Amino acid sequence: MIIKNVNLETVCGVTSKLPDNRLPEVAFAGKSNVGKSSLINALMNRKSYARTSSQPGKTQTINFYNINDEVYFVDLPGYGYAKASKTEVEKWGKMIEKYLHTSKQLKRVFLLIDIRHEPGNNDKMMYDWIVSSGYEPVIIATKLDKIKRSQIDKQLKLVRTALGAGDAAVVPFSAESKQGREEIYEIIDKILEDTV
Repeated sequence: MIIKNVNLETVCGVTSKLPDNRLPEVAFAGKSNVGKSSLINALMNRKSYARTSSQPGKTQTINFYNINDEVYFVDLPGYGYAKASKTEVEKWGKMIEKYLHTSKQLKRVFLLIDIRHEPGNNDKMMYDWIVSSGYEPVIIATKLDKIKRSQIDKQLKLVRTALGAGDAAVVPFSAESKQGREEIYEIIDKILEDTV
């Protein structure tokens, strides 16, 4: 995948109607501070197109990035943000659920998990949600550069086991070194080939 054009086309808040897109969509879900914006920026080859923030919970909308006029990267609101009020958290949950259930073009959901930690209840819930909505999640284990090489296999196994992810694809990823980016591109390319 070679990124030529990137355009933030639609931003949906809680009350917005979801766009009726004609192109395939791949969505990115994950906890608030898991490095979702950094991953999306790395995939788009842009420094700060998706807003990264030291303050978690920045993405409170569903953002549709049109890539090359051939696919949408859909940035879902981060979940599990401790400082958000319960009603806010419920709103984001409903938004994500509505999107998963109503998008006609969603082909795959990438679930981001911090490789350093065992996935929490929210992660497990999100994984189960994705599966029960009929999608095959791809797990992206972020912050790869924050652990020693010798720990990688052990942490990947922990992530897989805690999610009950069986034989789901797991891609270790570093926003620093861009390790894992090519594998993600390959997965997206395959999705696009299959939808032609």
